[in-house]
Amino acid sequence: MNELVFIQNNEILVSSKDIANNFSKRHDHVLRDIESIEKDVPNFGEMFHKGESKDSYGRSQPCYFMNRDGFTLLAMGFTGKQALDWKIKYINAFNQMEKQLKSATPQLTGEELMAKALIEANSVLARQSKQLEEQKPKVLFADSVIASKGSILVRELAKLIKQNGYDIGEKKLYRWLREKGYICKNSTEPTQMAMNLGLFEIVVRTIERGDAPPRATRTTKVTGKGQVYFINKLCNSNCSLYDLEPLF
Repeated sequence: MNELVFIQNNEILVSSKDIANNFSKRHDHVLRDIESIEKDVPNFGEMFHKGESKDSYGRSQPCYFMNRDGFTLLAMGFTGKQALDWKIKYINAFNQMEKQLKSATPQLTGEELMAKALIEANSVLARQSKQLEEQKPKVLFADSVIASKGSILVRELAKLIKQNGYDIGEKKLYRWLREKGYICKNSTEPTQMAMNLGLFEIVVRTIERGDAPPRATRTTKVTGKGQVYFINKLCNSNCSLYDLEPLF
């Protein structure tokens, strides 16, 4: 029974490759199913760990290792009598391995438990401090933009994005904004959807020159909310510019 699961770093896991074999599914389809839920599961990394396994030719292939919660989430979509039988087998395997782990775990004294708790607390604080330090420049930027009531031109947004680590110019940014539906085609004005989201505003000015009739000008400007949105979307992503999807 326990050959269905294994222990790694004191955690009970099962591989996506074994699941594919046992549930009579193609492994690439199982990988696809796992990756399709990543964006909707906030603690995806706690349940699924990316790794490698060997194929029949001894070549390394990508796979996922998952704990009980990850397996349960994935197996929800598996239907049929055969799938039900394997779900029960895996649940029993997890339960049996958990009992073995508990029986094999030595009982710690009060002092040992306290020391272990302190070590874990220090480790958590160190990780959190590192994350805060890494995020500090972007957090400070976002806070300063939110606090500001001023809007900026698209070319100024391009400069800000470039300063935050994403290499882009005004023309390239305009092209992307049009293709993703934020700016109207063959225009510099935002779409109604982008306006409704509060990402842009239109500044209208009247220009008077001598005896010529007054002329109204319309200028597209990026709001503070829009600045935060676009900088986070571009600078906090590892995707290429045209892999990024719009919000709507």
